[in-house]
Amino acid sequence: MKCMILAAGYATRLYPLTENFPKPLLEVAGKPILDWLIEDMTQTGKVDEYIVISNHKFAHIFEDWAANNNKVAIRVIDDGTTSNDNRLGAVKDIQFAIEQLGLDDDLLVMAGDNLLDFSLAGFIRYAQEKHATCVMRYFEAEEAKLHKTGVAEVADDDRLIAMEEKPAQPKSHWCVPAFYYYTKEDSRLIQKGIESGCGTDAPGSFIAWLCGQTNVYAWEMPGKRYDIGNLQSYEEVKRTFAALK
Repeated sequence: MKCMILAAGYATRLYPLTENFPKPLLEVAGKPILDWLIEDMTQTGKVDEYIVISNHKFAHIFEDWAANNNKVAIRVIDDGTTSNDNRLGAVKDIQFAIEQLGLDDDLLVMAGDNLLDFSLAGFIRYAQEKHATCVMRYFEAEEAKLHKTGVAEVADDDRLIAMEEKPAQPKSHWCVPAFYYYTKEDSRLIQKGIESGCGTDAPGSFIAWLCGQTNVYAWEMPGKRYDIGNLQSYEEVKRTFAALK
Protein backbone atom coordinates (compact mmCIF):
# COMPACT_ATOMS: atom_id res chain seq x y z
CA MET A 1 0.00 0.00 0.00
CA LYS A 2 1.15 3.53 -0.79
CA CYS A 3 0.49 6.45 1.51
CA MET A 4 -0.18 9.68 -0.38
CA ILE A 5 0.01 12.92 1.58
CA LEU A 6 -1.64 16.05 0.18
CA ALA A 7 0.69 18.99 0.84
CA ALA A 8 0.32 21.29 -2.17
CA GLY A 9 -1.65 24.06 -0.47
CA TYR A 10 -0.38 27.53 0.38
CA ALA A 11 -1.89 27.93 3.88
CA THR A 12 -2.52 31.66 3.54
CA ARG A 13 -4.50 31.72 6.80
CA LEU A 14 -1.30 30.86 8.66
CA TYR A 15 0.76 33.74 7.31
CA PRO A 16 3.44 34.81 8.18
CA LEU A 17 4.44 31.33 9.39
CA THR A 18 3.70 29.70 6.05
CA GLU A 19 4.52 32.49 3.65
CA ASN A 20 7.83 30.82 2.84
CA PHE A 21 7.47 27.48 4.60
CA PRO A 22 5.00 24.58 4.13
CA LYS A 23 2.36 24.04 6.81
CA PRO A 24 2.82 20.22 7.00
CA LEU A 25 6.40 20.75 8.21
CA LEU A 26 5.51 23.14 11.02
CA GLU A 27 6.59 21.69 14.35
CA VAL A 28 4.16 20.33 16.91
CA ALA A 29 5.62 19.15 20.22
CA GLY A 30 9.15 18.90 18.85
CA LYS A 31 8.64 17.40 15.40
CA PRO A 32 6.99 18.25 12.07
CA ILE A 33 3.31 17.48 11.55
CA LEU A 34 4.23 14.98 8.82
CA ASP A 35 6.55 13.10 11.17
CA TRP A 36 3.65 12.44 13.55
CA LEU A 37 1.56 10.99 10.71
CA ILE A 38 4.36 8.95 9.14
CA GLU A 39 5.59 7.50 12.42
CA ASP A 40 2.10 6.22 13.18
CA MET A 41 1.70 4.74 9.69
CA THR A 42 5.13 3.11 9.83
CA GLN A 43 4.16 1.27 13.03
CA THR A 44 1.29 -0.43 11.17
CA GLY A 45 3.73 -2.17 8.83
CA LYS A 46 1.28 -1.70 5.94
CA VAL A 47 2.94 1.11 3.95
CA ASP A 48 5.84 0.42 1.61
CA GLU A 49 6.24 3.99 0.31
CA TYR A 50 5.20 7.53 1.19
CA ILE A 51 4.40 10.08 -1.50
CA VAL A 52 4.19 13.77 -0.63
CA ILE A 53 2.48 15.97 -3.23
CA SER A 54 3.84 19.51 -3.05
CA ASN A 55 3.51 22.70 -5.02
CA HIS A 56 6.57 24.07 -6.83
CA LYS A 57 7.18 26.81 -4.26
CA PHE A 58 7.78 24.37 -1.41
CA ALA A 59 8.96 21.21 -3.19
CA HIS A 60 12.63 21.82 -2.42
CA ILE A 61 11.86 22.18 1.30
CA PHE A 62 9.99 18.86 1.33
CA GLU A 63 12.84 17.25 -0.62
CA ASP A 64 15.37 18.38 2.00
CA TRP A 65 13.14 17.05 4.77
CA ALA A 66 12.69 13.70 2.97
CA ALA A 67 16.43 13.38 2.34
CA ASN A 68 17.07 13.65 6.07
CA ASN A 69 14.59 10.87 6.88
CA ASN A 70 16.49 7.60 6.82
CA LYS A 71 13.70 5.48 8.32
CA VAL A 72 11.17 5.27 5.47
CA ALA A 73 11.01 5.73 1.69
CA ILE A 74 9.55 9.15 0.82
CA ARG A 75 9.06 10.53 -2.67
CA VAL A 76 8.19 14.18 -3.23
CA ILE A 77 6.10 15.08 -6.28
CA ASP A 78 6.13 18.69 -7.52
CA ASP A 79 2.77 19.50 -9.12
CA GLY A 80 4.27 22.58 -10.83
CA THR A 81 1.86 25.13 -9.32
CA THR A 82 3.06 28.38 -7.79
CA SER A 83 0.05 30.04 -6.12
CA ASN A 84 -3.56 29.63 -5.05
CA ASP A 85 -4.55 31.05 -8.44
CA ASN A 86 -3.13 28.18 -10.47
CA ARG A 87 -3.33 25.29 -7.97
CA LEU A 88 -4.63 21.99 -9.31
CA GLY A 89 -6.86 21.09 -6.38
CA ALA A 90 -6.59 17.95 -4.25
CA VAL A 91 -8.34 15.51 -6.61
CA LYS A 92 -6.26 16.53 -9.62
CA ASP A 93 -3.13 16.37 -7.46
CA ILE A 94 -3.91 12.75 -6.58
CA GLN A 95 -4.42 11.87 -10.24
CA PHE A 96 -1.25 13.78 -11.18
CA ALA A 97 0.80 11.68 -8.74
CA ILE A 98 -0.80 8.44 -9.94
CA GLU A 99 0.12 9.27 -13.54
CA GLN A 100 3.62 10.54 -12.74
CA LEU A 101 4.53 7.44 -10.74
CA GLY A 102 2.46 4.87 -12.62
CA LEU A 103 0.72 3.83 -9.40
CA ASP A 104 -1.62 0.83 -9.36
CA ASP A 105 -1.98 -0.01 -5.71
CA ASP A 106 -4.23 0.54 -2.73
CA LEU A 107 -3.79 4.11 -1.55
CA LEU A 108 -4.08 5.70 1.86
CA VAL A 109 -4.64 9.38 1.06
CA MET A 110 -4.49 12.03 3.77
CA ALA A 111 -4.19 15.75 4.29
CA GLY A 112 -0.78 16.81 5.53
CA ASP A 113 -2.16 19.36 7.98
CA ASN A 114 -4.28 17.15 10.25
CA LEU A 115 -3.23 15.32 13.40
CA LEU A 116 -4.96 12.51 15.28
CA ASP A 117 -4.90 11.37 18.90
CA PHE A 118 -5.39 7.73 17.82
CA SER A 119 -3.62 5.37 15.45
CA LEU A 120 -4.74 4.84 11.86
CA ALA A 121 -4.09 1.10 12.26
CA GLY A 122 -7.76 0.47 13.06
CA PHE A 123 -8.89 2.35 9.96
CA ILE A 124 -6.58 0.37 7.69
CA ARG A 125 -7.71 -2.90 9.24
CA TYR A 126 -11.37 -1.92 8.77
CA ALA A 127 -10.86 -1.00 5.11
CA GLN A 128 -8.97 -4.18 4.33
CA GLU A 129 -11.68 -6.27 5.98
CA LYS A 130 -14.32 -4.47 3.90
CA HIS A 131 -12.28 -4.87 0.69
CA ALA A 132 -13.66 -1.47 -0.28
CA THR A 133 -12.83 2.22 -0.38
CA CYS A 134 -13.41 3.72 3.06
CA VAL A 135 -13.52 7.09 4.78
CA MET A 136 -13.43 8.12 8.43
CA ARG A 137 -16.28 9.91 10.18
CA TYR A 138 -16.99 11.67 13.44
CA PHE A 139 -20.10 13.24 14.96
CA GLU A 140 -20.17 17.05 14.96
CA ALA A 141 -22.91 18.64 17.06
CA GLU A 142 -22.24 22.25 16.02
CA GLU A 143 -24.05 23.08 12.79
CA ALA A 144 -21.72 26.01 12.03
CA LYS A 145 -18.79 23.58 11.72
CA LEU A 146 -20.74 21.35 9.34
CA HIS A 147 -20.70 24.11 6.72
CA LYS A 148 -16.89 23.95 6.57
CA THR A 149 -16.24 20.27 5.97
CA GLY A 150 -17.43 17.15 4.17
CA VAL A 151 -20.73 15.84 5.53
CA ALA A 152 -21.92 12.27 4.94
CA GLU A 153 -25.17 10.38 5.07
CA VAL A 154 -24.43 6.90 6.39
CA ALA A 155 -26.53 3.71 6.39
CA ASP A 156 -26.81 1.35 9.36
CA ASP A 157 -24.16 -0.94 7.84
CA ASP A 158 -21.65 2.00 7.60
CA ARG A 159 -22.20 2.32 3.86
CA LEU A 160 -21.89 5.87 2.56
CA ILE A 161 -25.21 6.89 1.02
CA ALA A 162 -24.12 10.39 -0.03
CA MET A 163 -21.54 13.02 0.80
CA GLU A 164 -21.29 16.76 0.21
CA GLU A 165 -18.39 19.15 0.73
CA LYS A 166 -19.20 22.30 2.72
CA PRO A 167 -22.98 21.97 2.42
CA ALA A 168 -25.26 24.98 2.80
CA GLN A 169 -27.84 22.67 4.37
CA PRO A 170 -26.12 19.70 6.06
CA LYS A 171 -28.11 16.47 5.88
CA SER A 172 -26.43 14.82 8.86
CA HIS A 173 -23.94 15.44 11.65
CA TRP A 174 -21.35 13.00 10.31
CA CYS A 175 -18.18 14.84 9.28
CA VAL A 176 -15.60 13.27 6.99
CA PRO A 177 -12.00 14.43 7.50
CA ALA A 178 -9.39 14.14 4.76
CA PHE A 179 -8.30 10.54 5.41
CA TYR A 180 -9.27 8.05 2.69
CA TYR A 181 -8.47 4.46 1.85
CA TYR A 182 -8.84 3.82 -1.90
CA THR A 183 -8.73 0.32 -3.29
CA LYS A 184 -6.57 0.14 -6.39
CA GLU A 185 -9.68 -0.60 -8.45
CA ASP A 186 -11.34 2.62 -7.27
CA SER A 187 -8.19 4.72 -7.62
CA ARG A 188 -8.37 3.86 -11.34
CA LEU A 189 -11.69 5.75 -11.44
CA ILE A 190 -10.32 9.13 -10.35
CA GLN A 191 -9.78 10.36 -13.89
CA LYS A 192 -13.28 9.21 -14.82
CA GLY A 193 -14.64 11.14 -11.84
CA ILE A 194 -12.84 14.28 -12.97
CA GLU A 195 -14.14 13.88 -16.51
CA SER A 196 -17.65 13.32 -15.13
CA GLY A 197 -17.55 16.69 -13.40
CA CYS A 198 -16.83 15.86 -9.78
CA GLY A 199 -15.29 18.73 -7.82
CA THR A 200 -11.51 18.79 -7.75
CA ASP A 201 -10.57 21.32 -5.06
CA ALA A 202 -11.58 19.42 -1.90
CA PRO A 203 -10.33 15.80 -1.74
CA GLY A 204 -13.72 14.54 -0.56
CA SER A 205 -15.33 15.59 -3.84
CA PHE A 206 -14.16 12.39 -5.50
CA ILE A 207 -15.64 10.32 -2.66
CA ALA A 208 -18.95 12.19 -3.11
CA TRP A 209 -18.94 11.02 -6.75
CA LEU A 210 -17.54 7.55 -6.08
CA CYS A 211 -20.18 6.51 -3.53
CA GLY A 212 -22.74 6.82 -6.33
CA GLN A 213 -20.76 4.32 -8.41
CA THR A 214 -19.75 1.65 -5.88
CA ASN A 215 -19.85 0.80 -2.18
CA VAL A 216 -17.87 3.14 0.08
CA TYR A 217 -17.86 2.63 3.85
CA ALA A 218 -17.43 5.10 6.73
CA TRP A 219 -15.47 4.04 9.83
CA GLU A 220 -16.35 5.85 13.03
CA MET A 221 -13.24 7.41 14.56
CA PRO A 222 -12.31 6.30 18.11
CA GLY A 223 -10.71 9.64 18.95
CA LYS A 224 -10.23 13.20 17.80
CA ARG A 225 -8.63 14.85 14.79
CA TYR A 226 -7.01 18.28 14.87
CA ASP A 227 -7.28 20.42 11.74
CA ILE A 228 -4.53 23.04 11.67
CA GLY A 229 -6.26 25.74 9.67
CA ASN A 230 -5.20 29.02 11.26
CA LEU A 231 -2.84 30.46 13.85
CA GLN A 232 -5.25 29.89 16.72
CA SER A 233 -5.80 26.21 15.91
CA TYR A 234 -2.05 25.73 15.46
CA GLU A 235 -1.35 27.10 18.94
CA GLU A 236 -4.10 24.89 20.40
CA VAL A 237 -2.64 21.78 18.74
CA LYS A 238 0.83 22.56 20.02
CA ARG A 239 -0.48 22.84 23.58
CA THR A 240 -2.52 19.65 23.27
CA PHE A 241 0.30 17.51 21.89
CA ALA A 242 2.85 18.93 24.32
CA ALA A 243 0.58 17.68 27.12
CA LEU A 244 0.36 14.23 25.50
CA LYS A 245 4.14 13.73 25.37
